[in-house]
Amino acid sequence: MQNFNSIDPSTNMHQLMQLNNGEKAWSPFSSSEMDRRQNAMRHHMAENDIHCVILTSYHCINYYTGFLYCYFGRKYACVIDSQNTTTLSAGIDGGQPGRMTHGENVTYTDWRRDNFFHGLREIIGQSPASGKIRIGVEFDHLNLEYLEALKETFPNAEFVDVAQASMWMRSLKSDEEIELITISANIADIGGKACVDAIHADVAEHEVALASTSAMVKEIANRFPHVELMDTWTWFQSGINTDGAHNPVTNKKVQSGDILSLNCFPMMFGYYTALERTLFCDHASDEHLRLWEINCDVHRAGLKLLRPGNKCSDIAKSLNEIYASHDLLKYRSFGYGHSFGVLSHYYGREAGVELREDVDTILQPGMVVSMEPMIMVPEGIDGAGGYREHDILVIGESGATNITGFPFGPDHNIIM
Repeated sequence: MQNFNSIDPSTNMHQLMQLNNGEKAWSPFSSSEMDRRQNAMRHHMAENDIHCVILTSYHCINYYTGFLYCYFGRKYACVIDSQNTTTLSAGIDGGQPGRMTHGENVTYTDWRRDNFFHGLREIIGQSPASGKIRIGVEFDHLNLEYLEALKETFPNAEFVDVAQASMWMRSLKSDEEIELITISANIADIGGKACVDAIHADVAEHEVALASTSAMVKEIANRFPHVELMDTWTWFQSGINTDGAHNPVTNKKVQSGDILSLNCFPMMFGYYTALERTLFCDHASDEHLRLWEINCDVHRAGLKLLRPGNKCSDIAKSLNEIYASHDLLKYRSFGYGHSFGVLSHYYGREAGVELREDVDTILQPGMVVSMEPMIMVPEGIDGAGGYREHDILVIGESGATNITGFPFGPDHNIIM
C-alpha cells in the first residue's frame, strides 16, 4: 500500500497521516468472515463495472470493516476497490479507527476544510486527467451537498448506488453473526431481569433503566476480552409514556397499577438486540388485562408465522385480521417486526426485511427477524397505554429458533 503521509505545502502541516498506533483490536469476527463481506461487495462491483465504492454510513462502514465511527460533525468513509479496503477517519479519533479496521486506515486532519476529499482522491488515485470511472456510493446516505462535493472531487466519475445491494448482503447473516446476536439476546434477558427487580411503586423510570443498563454493560464486559462499551441502553416507560416505542426515559415515578414498557438494548461491535415487554406495577385492570391478552395472542400467532418461505407482507396482513376482529387495528402504530444485525437507534437496518404490508420479501434461512406487535390505546379510553411484546427469531432451513428467553404476558409480568 502506498504511503499516505502528506504535507500541505502552503501550511507545512499534515493533510493525511497513517497512525499505526498499536496492534489490531480483538474482534468477534474472524478475518475470513470480514474478507467474505468485502469480497461480496467486490463481486457486486465486478458484475456492475464499478471501479470502487465509497461507503459513508455507520452501518456499512461497520459491517465491512468493523469500525464504528463517532460522527460529531465530521465525515468518514470506507473505500473498497478490487484489492484493498481502506477507512478514512478524522484526526480527532487518533489510532482507534486503524485498530478496529479490517484493512488499512488513513487519517485526515482539520487543517484544511477539504482534507477529507483530498484523502478520498489519494486513496482512489483519480486525477482530473484520468478516464471515466464508475464509483459506488450510498444514495440513501448522501445529501445533495455531499454528493456535489464528491462530483467536484471526481469530475470524471459516474456515481451509482450500492446501498440496496449492500442491504441485501447484510440481510443474510453468517454463522458468526448469528452467534454474536444470540449472545446479545441472552444479555438482553439479563437486562430484563434487572429491570424487573428494580420495579416498585414510586421508583423513577430512570432508576429502573439505570439498573438494567448497568447489568447489561457488566455482562458484556465479562463475556468479551475487548469491546466498545458505548451504546448499550434501556428505555423504561410508565403510564402515558408507554404510547411510543422509542419514548425517552424520564424521571416520572411509577404508580401502582401503571402499565409499563421494558426495552433493553445491549449493543456490541455495532450489533444491537432488543428485549421489549409489557408489564404492570402491582395489578392491572380488567380492560388492561383483556387488551394485553389480545396483544399476546397476536404475538404468539406472529411467532408461528416467522418461517422460511413466508412473505413479510402476508405475515402483516394475517396479523391485521386478529386485531381487526377485536376492533383494535386502529390502534396499531407500526410494523410487526424487522431485521436484526448491524443496527442501532441512530443508524439503519435492512429495510427490505420488515414485516409490513408493503414489503414483499420472502423470509430466507440466515435472516434474523423480530416479532413485535404493538397497539396504543389513547388516554381517556379504558385500558389506555402502549402494549408491546418483542422476541427475536433466527430463520433456519425448515423453521425458526427463538433466541429470546424472557417470558411475556400477565402470568409473568405483573410485578409485585
